[in-house]
Amino acid sequence: MTNTYKGTTDFQHGDASSLGVLLVNLGTPEAPTAGALRPYLRQFLSDPRVIEVPKWKWQIILNLFILTTRPKKSAEAYEAVWTEQGSPLLLTSEKQRDLLQQQLQNRFGSRVHVALGMTYGNPSVASALDELKQKGMRKVLVLPLYPQYSGTTTASVFDAVTKEFQSWRWIPEFRMVMSYHDHPLYIESICRNVRESWEKHGRGQLLVMSFHGIPKRYFSGGDPYHCHCQKTARLVAEHLGIGSDEYMVTFQSLFGKEEWIKPYTDATLKSLPGQGISSIDIMCPGFTGDCLETLEEINQENRGYFTEAGGKTYNYIPCVNANREFIDCLAALCESHMSGWLSEDLAAVDRATAQEFASFQSRTDNAEPKASPECGRSQALRA
Repeated sequence: MTNTYKGTTDFQHGDASSLGVLLVNLGTPEAPTAGALRPYLRQFLSDPRVIEVPKWKWQIILNLFILTTRPKKSAEAYEAVWTEQGSPLLLTSEKQRDLLQQQLQNRFGSRVHVALGMTYGNPSVASALDELKQKGMRKVLVLPLYPQYSGTTTASVFDAVTKEFQSWRWIPEFRMVMSYHDHPLYIESICRNVRESWEKHGRGQLLVMSFHGIPKRYFSGGDPYHCHCQKTARLVAEHLGIGSDEYMVTFQSLFGKEEWIKPYTDATLKSLPGQGISSIDIMCPGFTGDCLETLEEINQENRGYFTEAGGKTYNYIPCVNANREFIDCLAALCESHMSGWLSEDLAAVDRATAQEFASFQSRTDNAEPKASPECGRSQALRA
C-alpha cells in the first residue's frame, strides 16, 4: 500500500529534532536563455497573487502573447548581469543563508538549521522544507527576504509553504515573519551602504529610493506595501539626517497596461535634469539582494534615461546583500520570532519521547497497536 502523505525516511520515535529557518526569495531562471526563461516566467506569471486576472483570460494572454516574445527579451537582460558563478540573486541569497546559519549556530548551537528556497524556480520552497525535515525539523520559522509586506510577494511565500505542508504527514509548528520594513538593523544596513557610497563617490543633489511597484488596484484593495515603502524611506532619511526635499520615493518594474502606484522611476529620472537635478544617488531598499531589477533595470537601463535627458552623475548604491547589519537583522528576527523555541531543551524532549515509546512497546508486548500511541512531544513534556 502506498503512503498518501510524505513522511521521514527511517523515522524512529525519539529521533533527534531540530529547529528550522526557511529563507525565501523570489527566484531566478536556471540560465540566461530563452529556453530557461520560459518555464520560469510561466510559473511566476501563473501565480494568482502576482496577476489578479480571471485565470481563463490570463492563460490565453500568457500563452499566446507573453511566453512567445518575453523569454527572449528577458534572457538578453539576464545575460547582461549573469556572472561566471551564475545568477547574482541566487549567489547572494546563498551567502545570506550561510552567514545566517553561522551566526545562529554561534548563538544557539547546532540545533538550528537554515535552508534557502525560491518561490519560483530552484531551489524550490518544497525542496528546502524537505532538506530541513531530513535534519529532524519539528518547528520552522519562515523568513521571506521581503522587508515590506505585499500580497504579491510575502503572501505567495505563505501559499508555497502551506501548499507543501498539505502533502506532509507530520506538519511542523511554524511561524512566519510578515514584514520588517521598520526594523532598526534593516534601516541601518541600508544607511551603511549610503554612507559608504557618499564617502567614496561624494553626495548627489538627490537620493532616489526606487521600490518595485504593484498595480494601483492592489493598493486600493488594502495591500499595505506602499505604506511600508514610504515608512522605510522616511526612517532611512531620518537616520541619514536628510530633509524631505533631499530624497524621493519612486516605483519601478511596471508590467502590463494598467496603472501602478506612482511616481514611476523611469519617468521621474527622465524629468529630473529638466528640473535642475544633474547628479543623483539611487538605490533599491526593497530588494535585499542585487538582481535583474537592480543591476540591469536601474543601474543600466534607467542610467541611460537619466543621462540622455541631460543628467551628469548617476551613482547606483548596491542593495544590502550580505552586509553585516543585514545579517544581524535576520538573526535578530529569528531570535525574536523563535522566542520560546530556542530555550527548549530539545535533547531532553527527544529522550523523554524515546523513553515513552519504549515503555509503550514494553506494555503492549510488541503487539500491533489499535490506536496511535501518545508518544509525541507534548506528552513527553508532561511526563
